[in-house]
Amino acid sequence: MASRNLTELLAGAVVLVVAIGFLGYAVANTGRSTVSGITLHAKFDRVDGLAIGSDVRLAGVKIGTVYSARIDPKSYQAIVTFSVLSTLKLPKDSSAEITSDGLLGGKFLSVVPGGDDKMLADGGEVTITQSAVSFEQMLGKFIFSVSDLSSNVQKQLQQNQAPK
Repeated sequence: MASRNLTELLAGAVVLVVAIGFLGYAVANTGRSTVSGITLHAKFDRVDGLAIGSDVRLAGVKIGTVYSARIDPKSYQAIVTFSVLSTLKLPKDSSAEITSDGLLGGKFLSVVPGGDDKMLADGGEVTITQSAVSFEQMLGKFIFSVSDLSSNVQKQLQQNQAPK
């Protein structure tokens, strides 16, 4: 009976070690890889949905990672710090835009290179930016514009049907 308990204990320990190994592998390989390189900054009015660890992409290809987002206490804008491959030289007039993977996809930072001869250095700032577009705000504006249009059409119809 003692040998049976020892065998069960060892089998349980092996299963536990294998489970911990799989868990460690899953955490280490979640698909979120960081890209080392130069660090850049950009200021945005809104960064809705852009998370730390989000991709930085150029032409749809991952070239970096978002490191942090904080508020500038003077301008009240969000300052996003991100990395870009050091082998990739970006012109100073490059732009950054927060966009999403489809209608309900996750947000990422899209970089569009400019045409300047001077390049951004490590610690540089991308000054041309476009903030995140809130799906909820767009939907709200659409609903209100449709209701305004409907009201105007009803008024026009009532004026045209009024006795002369």
